[in-house]
Amino acid sequence: MRLALLLLTLANALTAADLTLPPLTDQGPQPGKRAAVTAPEYAGTKVRHLIALPDDWTPDWKARGKSWPVIAEYTGNYFPTSGSTGEVEGAGLGYGVSRGKAIWVVLPYVAKDLRKNERTWWGDIDATVGYAKTNLPRICAEFGGDPKKVVLCGFSRGAIGVSFLGLHDNDVAQLWCGLWAHDHFDGMLEWKGHAWGSPLARYREEATVRLRRLAGRPLLVTQAGAETKKFIASVAPTNVEFLNVDMAAHFGTFPNELAKHPHNDRWPLRDGPATASARTWFDRVTATDKAAK
Repeated sequence: MRLALLLLTLANALTAADLTLPPLTDQGPQPGKRAAVTAPEYAGTKVRHLIALPDDWTPDWKARGKSWPVIAEYTGNYFPTSGSTGEVEGAGLGYGVSRGKAIWVVLPYVAKDLRKNERTWWGDIDATVGYAKTNLPRICAEFGGDPKKVVLCGFSRGAIGVSFLGLHDNDVAQLWCGLWAHDHFDGMLEWKGHAWGSPLARYREEATVRLRRLAGRPLLVTQAGAETKKFIASVAPTNVEFLNVDMAAHFGTFPNELAKHPHNDRWPLRDGPATASARTWFDRVTATDKAAK
């Protein structure tokens, strides 16, 4: 068994074409680079989002009649075992499917003191939701994002946040053309010690209300168990796709050069059947030839 896994790992290393995350820059948003940005309303604080412009972005995008899809992302909690830092700079899921062809935005969880990003859970829920409402339209207007082609994705904490935050109210729900949750889902587990996630019966009832705001738009759920599938089907029976990612087949052994643990957001950076399916879903959901306004 160990020999088989070793051979699989070596085969993956020889055949997989891993994407590399764009380098970080402190020179502001640029094509093919990641930049941390502090929104005007948080000037003087450490609250920030991350943005990477498409590889073919140019400042004259409006004159060229160009626009791009947007993929917004919520990260996992700070969880060293899986390699999750809880910081916007630690994200990787969205880039794996957008591949430099879309505007990639990693949204913050605004801490309760409104002075920094929160690495564990939601921080100030209203401020976190409000950040998305304010900044995604601003990013689209400034950089040529197509407001009708904005996908929200998330890993772990962020997978819950796709619905918990992204469908928190009718206004924020209208931002998205599709949602993608990887490895967790809103309303499925009781989070004891947190008023928002306990008791389970109330939490799931509230999650049901949120999920109804999806209103038939595309939803991709990766790593969903039977109970999650049953819950989603009972609330959102159409336009939902489930995708299982076989991490052992995808990576071989852990830790490896991309991921420390099977619970990770790095798998879309490596070619494979699941990655191809997720990329196809994103391309289909964001397919458009509409010029930017």
